[in-house]
Amino acid sequence: MGTPVGQHCARRMWALSSCGVCCLGIAAFTCGVVMQVGAWTYNYSEKDYEWDEARAYCKTFFTDLVAIQNKEEIEYLNRTLPYHNKYYWIGIRKQKGTWTWVGTNKTLTKEATNWAAREPNNRGSNQDCVEIYIKRPSEAGKWNDEPCTKKKKALCYKASCQPLLCGLHGDCVEVIQSYKCECHPGFEGDNCENAVQCPILEPRGASMNCSHPFGDFRYNSTCTFRCPEGFERRGADELQCLDDRQWSAETPTCIAVTCPVLSAPEHGELNCSHLHGNFTFNSTCDFSCQPGFELTGPQSRECTAVGNWTGEIPRCKAISCPVLSAPEHGELNCSHLHGSFTFNSTCDFSCQPGFELVGSQSRECTATGNWTGDTSRCKAVTCPVLSAPEHGELNCSHLHGNFTFNSTCDFSCQPGFELTGPQSRECTAMGNWTGDTTQCKAISCSVLRAPEHGELNCSHLHGNFTFGSTCNLSCQPGFELLGPQSRECMPTRAWTGETSRCKAVTCPVLSAPKHGELNCSHLHGNFTFNSTCDFSCQPGFELTGPQSRECTAVGTWSKDTPRCKAVTCPVLSAPEHGELNCSHLHENFTFGSTCDFSCQPGFELLGSQSRECTATRTWTRESPQCKAISCSLLSAPEHGELSCFHLYENFTFGSVCDFSCQPGFELIGPQSRECTATGTWTGNTSQCQAVSCPVLDVPSHGHLSCSNLHGNFTFNSTCTFSCKEGFIRVGAEMLRCAATGNWTRHPPVCEEDSAFLKQVLVYTSTSALAAAGLVLSGTLIVLLVKQLSNRGTKTPAANGRFVARDSQPRWLQGPKDSGLIKRV
Repeated sequence: MGTPVGQHCARRMWALSSCGVCCLGIAAFTCGVVMQVGAWTYNYSEKDYEWDEARAYCKTFFTDLVAIQNKEEIEYLNRTLPYHNKYYWIGIRKQKGTWTWVGTNKTLTKEATNWAAREPNNRGSNQDCVEIYIKRPSEAGKWNDEPCTKKKKALCYKASCQPLLCGLHGDCVEVIQSYKCECHPGFEGDNCENAVQCPILEPRGASMNCSHPFGDFRYNSTCTFRCPEGFERRGADELQCLDDRQWSAETPTCIAVTCPVLSAPEHGELNCSHLHGNFTFNSTCDFSCQPGFELTGPQSRECTAVGNWTGEIPRCKAISCPVLSAPEHGELNCSHLHGSFTFNSTCDFSCQPGFELVGSQSRECTATGNWTGDTSRCKAVTCPVLSAPEHGELNCSHLHGNFTFNSTCDFSCQPGFELTGPQSRECTAMGNWTGDTTQCKAISCSVLRAPEHGELNCSHLHGNFTFGSTCNLSCQPGFELLGPQSRECMPTRAWTGETSRCKAVTCPVLSAPKHGELNCSHLHGNFTFNSTCDFSCQPGFELTGPQSRECTAVGTWSKDTPRCKAVTCPVLSAPEHGELNCSHLHENFTFGSTCDFSCQPGFELLGSQSRECTATRTWTRESPQCKAISCSLLSAPEHGELSCFHLYENFTFGSVCDFSCQPGFELIGPQSRECTATGTWTGNTSQCQAVSCPVLDVPSHGHLSCSNLHGNFTFNSTCTFSCKEGFIRVGAEMLRCAATGNWTRHPPVCEEDSAFLKQVLVYTSTSALAAAGLVLSGTLIVLLVKQLSNRGTKTPAANGRFVARDSQPRWLQGPKDSGLIKRV
């Protein structure tokens, strides 16, 4: 991942027109380029990345891959960005087959597309990510879809919209060289500060109670309404001021309570009186019936205050006749105009099959409550009389009379004969006997047939399939015989042995693979010859092995056993500085696997905490990252320097900062501080304090004047010496406190000038002295000083240096705590 501009540009940076260009010249880092445009910045990496890496770069150091707003923005990017032969990634990617702006997760609309000619080409080569042609010789600024694994520059943007910039009721939207506030529904104004106004409500006949969160009768104001007793509200009980400046419904009104409209009962009449309107409170209605009907229920009903009528609903009921029932072995079918077995009801009679009607076929209920016609009954139908067959016997049972409906007659034969024809005959409802005429015939066995997929070969002594007939059975190739190979017709009308059949060769029973399904078709029986079984897998699994198997003639299955293997998702790895803990239901990183992410101490998780492998071979949610925990920014102490080493990002966990002071200053506090996993720095704040020199004393018979920049007698303090009248200064006029904590020279002393005068009187006369006073120069003073200094006796010190004896003048001695001064 490249290092962002903001991390390193503070060290070395210069400007190119409207672009800020940072270049460190360090191979371990990747430089970025920033262009400031109005309300936000565009950024691009010097290094080339795959699309996912490019987005991670943008989200780590800026906001996201650039989201193209309009053609003006495209023209600006094409004009400003440098040409790169691999071009630049932008924030569009195909998700579930749909081109989507990844920053907002919104679908790319047809109107917003800017594809190059013949793009996107959808060649089925995973061209799911989008690049923008910057300064391309043709179609500059257009888009092209590319495989996401190709490497291009990351084109990022960093948003400048701040929280609450558009208040609590608006969203800040970036536009070229500015931003705008898009107000939430119901709000308006430059900063979305005003709620829209709805018309003031003035209900008639209803009491109103309102709440106004954003002002009287403005957006989201709600008003509830109540009506007095005896009246009911028409309209909504609550109105809300909507974002279109209209109320959610019409203003309600109060009207008198209404009961359901009453109508005259069928075959009756209704007579009502109304006090407050038709069918309203206190209305009274009287009921009566037409001739031939009688009233059931209350004769009068009243509308109550709750909108209900007193009493039950009355009705006019038709006069009833005695209830009729169906005759024995017959049926009754009635039609009732006004109720069961009432006036004008009509009943038709019929008999069950095998019976015939005696009496009236239809009867009607009259106005007097009586039925027309006579009582009806059903009589059994008669069949012809039967007799026993030759060489046989007859045995009959009669339910309704000799040889009538439902009479049954059984036939039997003498020994040595068998019955041909029905063994039993029954008298039907049509007056006929079931079956044909019965005869007694020589004993026969049932006709044998070759078994399915087999063959039959018979010999007959007394007729086809009669006593003594012998049949041999065999099977076609691929089938095996179950039962005797030969059968004989016995006097008992049965064949020897059990029925033989040819059974298809059986294969081992197949079962569905784990997590799969089995669908078989069987021609000759379950899992037998020519059975075919198709295999499929449940969602999230894929079939390995043959999709279909067939049972062969030798009783084995074709091909190998298939199985269902869980589909595989891409292998996940722990984020840098994080850990990955996965549970796998089936196999590693397959369908149903879940992985939890966590970060090492000193890092915090950005993104989802858990991901799951789906049936579509993809993981839920995006990959998380572990970002180093940040400490507060450190700055160099006054008169000092700060040198930091950052393991991860500027001033984050693991960053170590060393403090040092400029010459003449010494460090107070820790020399090094480290950013801990808790986001705090070790140690206290460090400071640089000026180095102190030894305190200077005012010379005897002299004056001392000092200038202190950083404190008395500290680094860069300067002190000037002067002597009182009658004394001369021997030594430097000015001393400065050096960075080493020492004065640049030894302090001077003030000596009486009598020695100089005496020396002049010895060698010159008074006139010569006067002349010498006129020409006295700095050279004579130097000679005098030298003569006076030679008066001392030189004694070698223990360490080889020459030191002055007590006879040496005081002004060549150093301060009391400075020791002996080396003679020049």
